[in-house]
This record gives sequence, structure tokens and C-alpha cells, in this order.
Amino acid sequence: MIEDTEVDLVLNDLFELYGYDFTNYAKASLKRRISRLFILDKFPSFAEFRYRLKSDANYIKRVIEGLTVTVTEMYRDPQFYKALRTEVIPTLSAKPFIRIWHAGCSTGEEVFSMAILLKEAGLLHKSLLYATDLNPEVLEKARKGIFPLLQMKQYSENYIESGGKNDFSAYYTAQYGQAKFEELLAERMIFSTHNLVSDRSFNEFDLILCRNVLIYFDKYLQERVLNLFDESIGTLGYLALGSKETLNFSSIKPGYKQLNKEKIWRKIS
Repeated sequence: MIEDTEVDLVLNDLFELYGYDFTNYAKASLKRRISRLFILDKFPSFAEFRYRLKSDANYIKRVIEGLTVTVTEMYRDPQFYKALRTEVIPTLSAKPFIRIWHAGCSTGEEVFSMAILLKEAGLLHKSLLYATDLNPEVLEKARKGIFPLLQMKQYSENYIESGGKNDFSAYYTAQYGQAKFEELLAERMIFSTHNLVSDRSFNEFDLILCRNVLIYFDKYLQERVLNLFDESIGTLGYLALGSKETLNFSSIKPGYKQLNKEKIWRKIS
């Protein structure tokens, strides 16, 4: 088992050698993930694990993938998507152009979910979806818009529960056990690496979604990221967080009004 002091050494190496800053991530979660890598890759000692980390640039990709969270699915929490469909997207329709940021987009399932919502509302043609993540490996997967066919039954059920009226299979082509989503959706997406910890605001958005990312940060880092989002949301824009995340207790809370029991806030000042 990896010790706390060893976790600190790994985090220091990642920052000094490669520029990845995990300093204010939740320690217990990082420790679990580093220990899992250590065991899976069968290192005989911590010294050898650290040597590989410092000397093998390819191994870093695996470490970053192991430390960043990639659990996602299409229309995850269908009631959340129903609220987007009925309460948020209609208010964006009057805008000449719509900008949406998926921060911590992982492998892209939620970005494609949003693109379908916009298409069904007749708004995709005047929308741009910016999808960012710290992990370049998952962004590569997201760009392709290809997901396991086995998951489509669940995704289709989620879609219907979220208020979808079409045949979900019309949005993808099935081939060799994979589902490839139509190019029309991907054409409205821009994928890019972005580190919420150290990178700055890069545009003004009508809606920012960052779901189940903040739970892995400590209070200091949560506050920093929420302020970054606040800088990036236009007046009357929206911020959507994960089911266990909140704006309560943050300095930006007075400027926002929660829509309903779903974790969606509107910027009112």
C-alpha cells in the first residue's frame, strides 16, 4: 500500500516534471488511485514505480488516465436532462449564437447527449460545444464519437426518460460492436485540453456543465474553479453541476439562483 508521504512525492513529480497539478485534489481519492496503479502494474517497490514515472513519458499517459475520473454515460441522471430540455434550452433559442462548455468532459458521452438535445430543439446549427478535459487520452476517444454498442440500450432508456421522442438509434450507425454517432453532431464540437486547476477562462458561455468533477477537489480548489466558471458565464447564463455538488457556501452563490431540485443555477447578477 502506498503511504501518504509517497503520494506527496508522486504529486510533486507530476507537477515538476510534467506540469500536472493535483495538489488540491482530494487526497484519499488520489491515494486510492495511485495504489490501484501500483498494484495493477505489479511494481515490486515504490522506488521502481517512481523511477518509471520519472523516466517513461508514455507511462505518464497511463498515470494521468488513472488519476482522472472517466465514469460517464449518455443522459446520466435523466431528470437533469429533462430540466435542460424544458427549462434551459428554450431560453437560449432567442440568442443569435449559443456557446456551451463541458468542463471535464471525459470520453464525451454527455457532450453528444447535449448535441442531440440541441438538434431536437432546432438549435444545433447555431451552437458551439466546447469540450475540455485534463486528460488528452479521453479527449481522443471523445473526438471519435464511438461508444460500445452494448451500452446503447441503457443510453436509449435514459434518453426516453429525459423526454426524448425520437428513435435513439437514428443518431448512430452500428458497426462491429460499436456505435458511431453522426458527423453532424461532432461538427459542432471543439475538443481541447484544459486544466481547471491552472488554466484561465477562454470565452463567455451561455451554459457551463461540470458534473461530478468538483467532488474530487478540496474546498480551496472548488472555490477557485467556481470563480473561473463565474468569470466565464454571461449574465443570465447557466451553471450545471453534479448531483452531489453545490454552489452553497461558495463566494459566487449570491449571484445565482437555483432553478429547481436539479443542480442547475442561473446567473442573475
